[in-house]
Amino acid sequence: MHVVDKKLIPISTPVIVIVDYINNILLKNTTVIMNIFDASKKINDFGFLDVDIDVSLDLFHEIEKLKKEKNAVVLAHYYQEADIQDVADYLGDSLGLAQQAATTDADIIVFAGVHFMAETAKILNPSKKVLLPDLKAGCSLADSAPADLFKAFKDKHPGHVVISYINCTAEIKALSDIICTSSNAQKIIESVPADQPIIFAPDKNLGAYLNKKTGRNMVLWNGSCMVHEIFSLEKLTRLKMRHPHAKVIAHPECEEIILKEADFIGSTTQLLKYAIKDDNTEYIVATETGIIHQMQKGAPNKTFIPAPPDNNCACNDCPHMKLNTLEKVYLCMKYEQPELVMDETLRIKALKPIQRMLDISRAAGLIG
Repeated sequence: MHVVDKKLIPISTPVIVIVDYINNILLKNTTVIMNIFDASKKINDFGFLDVDIDVSLDLFHEIEKLKKEKNAVVLAHYYQEADIQDVADYLGDSLGLAQQAATTDADIIVFAGVHFMAETAKILNPSKKVLLPDLKAGCSLADSAPADLFKAFKDKHPGHVVISYINCTAEIKALSDIICTSSNAQKIIESVPADQPIIFAPDKNLGAYLNKKTGRNMVLWNGSCMVHEIFSLEKLTRLKMRHPHAKVIAHPECEEIILKEADFIGSTTQLLKYAIKDDNTEYIVATETGIIHQMQKGAPNKTFIPAPPDNNCACNDCPHMKLNTLEKVYLCMKYEQPELVMDETLRIKALKPIQRMLDISRAAGLIG
């Protein structure tokens, strides 16, 4: 028997048939290589590798195999689609993901989230390869703070400490003194002396909520998240009437009129923990719908209802988060593209405020 491409071919097979078979294999492999080459050149246009996948593949199995072969780790945000959440090595909110990115011993980090999250992973891990399944997975909140305009805003407020929400670009981080997440923002603010004026960016809704919680009067940048600003008070009121025993739980990026209706306000992780441990059995969830997958897994006997948005599709999914798919995760792991690269000078400037956040969070017992 001859062994060709891991297949056994009878010794009696004519040589011309074997040669033809080998030529077909070579042609097939050459075609695949050319397809990858062409797709790589178009990544900046499409945001991802536009390559066909064998529909018979078990992507969950293939991704697990690639993790072992490449010493890769998949970090995913709670707002990712359910399949990506289920294949992730670590699932969390921005604070947890930043901590995991800072401590992982993997050679490759596949960040199933949005662009600023992958940037944060690269800032913390300059020697590791950071992959983002779709480079177009941006963030409306990060986009609301262009670096040049924010620098001009900062220059108009000399003497202010700049605390920036992690949902911002590397350029904004480089202009900041401390980074925060919704999980640690109050502790970060309280770590700054009471008489020290603060600029808070880029989320005005989170900033306004924190001003009330801390009693500060921070100067707020006028930015917001498209998902958390889309909830309809009128529709929420009607929904509460149909579900009188349901508790409203909301993310602090929501507008104040929605937060006033909430029984509990917290970060994504805090909402998840509350919904699982609380004694109630029905909840209206005012944040991105991706978190409901974990709520249902953690409390299968409870009912979770997405808060209604003010649009015609009755959905409050983040269109940027949902650009990532299981297929794109597989392709970026297999071919190690698209890769997030960063200028080293920018990375060093952006690292300092992130490190301050992690140090303060660790001292406050928020992370290990």
